[in-house]
Amino acid sequence: MFIAYYQYFIVFALAIIVINFIINNILFKNIKSFKLPENILKTPPLVSVLIPARNEEKNIRKILNSMTKQDYPNLEILVLDDNSTDATGQIVQEFAKKDSRVRLIKGAPLPEGWKGKCFACHQLSKIAKGEYFVFTDADTLHYPNSISGSLAALVKNKLDVTSIYPRQIAVTFSERMIIRFIHFAILSFMPLILVKHTKGPFFSTAIGQFFLFKRQVYEKIGGFESVKDEILEDINISKQVKRYGFKIMVYDGSDSIFCRMYTNLFDVVKGFSRFIYAAFDCNFLVEAVAVFFISLIFIVPFVLLPLGIFVFDWSARLITLNIIQILLIFFIKVVCAIRFKERILDIFFTPISVAYISLIAMNSYIQSKFGKGVNWKDRTYGASDENSLEWVEDKSEKHRI
Repeated sequence: MFIAYYQYFIVFALAIIVINFIINNILFKNIKSFKLPENILKTPPLVSVLIPARNEEKNIRKILNSMTKQDYPNLEILVLDDNSTDATGQIVQEFAKKDSRVRLIKGAPLPEGWKGKCFACHQLSKIAKGEYFVFTDADTLHYPNSISGSLAALVKNKLDVTSIYPRQIAVTFSERMIIRFIHFAILSFMPLILVKHTKGPFFSTAIGQFFLFKRQVYEKIGGFESVKDEILEDINISKQVKRYGFKIMVYDGSDSIFCRMYTNLFDVVKGFSRFIYAAFDCNFLVEAVAVFFISLIFIVPFVLLPLGIFVFDWSARLITLNIIQILLIFFIKVVCAIRFKERILDIFFTPISVAYISLIAMNSYIQSKFGKGVNWKDRTYGASDENSLEWVEDKSEKHRI
């Protein structure tokens, strides 16, 4: 009897997730579908493109090339060299000599109480002159419409802030299993209709790879200084936007912005370990419950089906319920694969993908609480309590606190 109740519960849970997924696919519009209104086309306001860069010599040429070819006519492009030990600054200087819109800013040493990216963005915002601020990562690549499309999405929907999700380029097996989980998670679990239409900060989401703010809004909420000690600055600043009563929404930039976050399993694990524990407000119980239920819903059905058929000799009703569960999961994965141009065959590895994420979530907690901390861009952050992650070490500056 228990197994029957369990099977019905999983079907019901997946049905709710699928309904939310369908609604989200409608709301998660591609920015290429938005066009700028005539008043902005006639008198385009200045947009400040703000790029924090720390040891990005492999990427900085690509993003600057793509930014200097934008179809939006009124840009300034500011790059902050965040104490890089490579040729990042030199490369930006070369671009600045060729294009007056490009400017190199030398970053100050990281002060106590700040996370590195937050401080870099804060410094950029103090120098920027635009009516709109675009914060984008140095490892992104932009088609010519990324600025105009995102600004059109903000203006058309009467928003104050928008965050655009790039297409995540994933080549290796580990990349495809882990990085592709981002779109799957946002469309399956986050009710975007509540992100857009509620004022409370609980339903908030964003991705730090691309943010567009109205300047006045950015300044009123306190900018990145308001989340200076948060390792998950993108989610927390989106909450800050809603706390102040402003409107924010996320959109699909998969045809306009591209990013290959990591290139191997080691970097994927290190990168995701940096923020998964922080995503649950550094609360082990909340993280553990979330991992348990995601595993229960998206791994266990694939394990139980062969056991039910070949070991437990389940009735046709139980087997049918189990098959329905797997079909609902495959429906989500197939739609994601088609929409974001992923490999269809990877849907059959869904249990492995969720298992990867679950193990990395455990590693994120262990690293933060019991290890030296999570490492990113040669800076190490460790959790001293359930509420914060502290800056422990900066290898590039040989500085400890």
